[in-house]
Amino acid sequence: MQYHKINAEDIKELIALIGVANVVVEEDKMDMYSRDEVSDKNWEKMPEVVVLPENTQQVSAVMKWANNKLVPVIPRGGGTGLAAGAVPLNGGLILSLERMNQILEIDNHNLFMVLEPGISTGDVQRAAKEHGLFYAGDPCSAESSFIGGNVATNAGGNRAVKYGTTSRHVYGLEVVMPNGDIVTFGGKNVKDVSGYDVIHLLVGSEGTLGVITKIWLKLMPLPKYVATLLVPFKEMQEAINVVPKIMTAGIIPTCLEFMDSESIKASELYLNKKLPYSDCGAYIICQVDGTTEQQVESEYEIIGKICLDNAAMEVFVSDNMASEERIWKARKAYAEALRMISPVYCMEDIVVPVSNIPKALEEIDKIAKKFKCRIPSAGHAGDGNIHCTILREDRDEHTWHELKDAVLEEIYAAVYQLEGSLTGEHGVGAKRVEAQAKHMDPTAMGVLKAVKAAFDPNNIMNPGKVLPL
Repeated sequence: MQYHKINAEDIKELIALIGVANVVVEEDKMDMYSRDEVSDKNWEKMPEVVVLPENTQQVSAVMKWANNKLVPVIPRGGGTGLAAGAVPLNGGLILSLERMNQILEIDNHNLFMVLEPGISTGDVQRAAKEHGLFYAGDPCSAESSFIGGNVATNAGGNRAVKYGTTSRHVYGLEVVMPNGDIVTFGGKNVKDVSGYDVIHLLVGSEGTLGVITKIWLKLMPLPKYVATLLVPFKEMQEAINVVPKIMTAGIIPTCLEFMDSESIKASELYLNKKLPYSDCGAYIICQVDGTTEQQVESEYEIIGKICLDNAAMEVFVSDNMASEERIWKARKAYAEALRMISPVYCMEDIVVPVSNIPKALEEIDKIAKKFKCRIPSAGHAGDGNIHCTILREDRDEHTWHELKDAVLEEIYAAVYQLEGSLTGEHGVGAKRVEAQAKHMDPTAMGVLKAVKAAFDPNNIMNPGKVLPL
């Protein structure tokens, strides 16, 4: 499709629609919108213009204008994505939702929060907690990612084992369609099967079907007791082999994470702080929560015994906020820590059935040895989501891309052999479009294309993301 290239007259029209303070054209100010957290410069491109709408009506005005002009629109949250999903690789305008950052309502009676998309997930969690409530979504990027971006990618995070991904907590959405129409799906009803489940079609659609401008989030009572276990193992396979045993023990952990040896050492270096048993082969990090202290103690004792019976070196139990934060700092620093070792890397987001995690990590280890490269891994062991990261280190540009492409081809092939998929929570974005098209059933791909065409016949919504252009 031939898109319209924005000119000086177009800028004047945008200013007339939403105000000069909400339109950015200076290159130094637009630079931050030219990338997300993907470290490879091949996934960067400067937008033609950035718009910063303050309300749904302004979003609608911009969408009507862009649809009439055939200008690509790339919705953007906090810019913390890891799939080049909010980068204008095919030109057009960035529609940043950072100024739509208000909590509109906290309903203590129905346990709902109604809010705009430009609020950090950490602020959502804290606002709920102030009311004695709990928002369970907890991506590692909670302090910098926006709730709108979490919805757009169906973010998972650390608590997905027990509480599910973002989609489980979304009961309503206000959306601006590609033609500028404003429509609301759902709301505060806990049950509603009138019509198609459009809400959960939009959750995870990565800005390719419409612009989310309001969200109804389901909250729950704040758990009274929480305990976190840090469990070192001498060997990686010993650690991973214990995961299915924990998951079938009659307990649903809040979190069940893992870090391999390289990830532990990188986090230790980044935090400049000695971690316990940092020379071990792997960590398992497990959290349980509940309404009584007795319940939580009973559950972590059962999990601790399972680990000790299966070659754990030690079991550290944290039952206060300070020690819990120390444990989680190491896990949540994973991405930043790897940048200290290799400023350019390729972080993947593969997912397999939980019982296949040991085999998946074994395959990754074989691939790393075959190509003589380092692929540290960490992730959400309890739901089968592995963040394996290929490090560029000192390789030149040509060698790096040849290596990366060859390694990814083998990793993806192994994942699909293990009944897995190429992304569990980071999204397809632009980064994984070709790989998804290669591995997805053509009939299923045809269904996705038909959905896209029905919502966005002019293909202006984040073109080239999720589906091939």
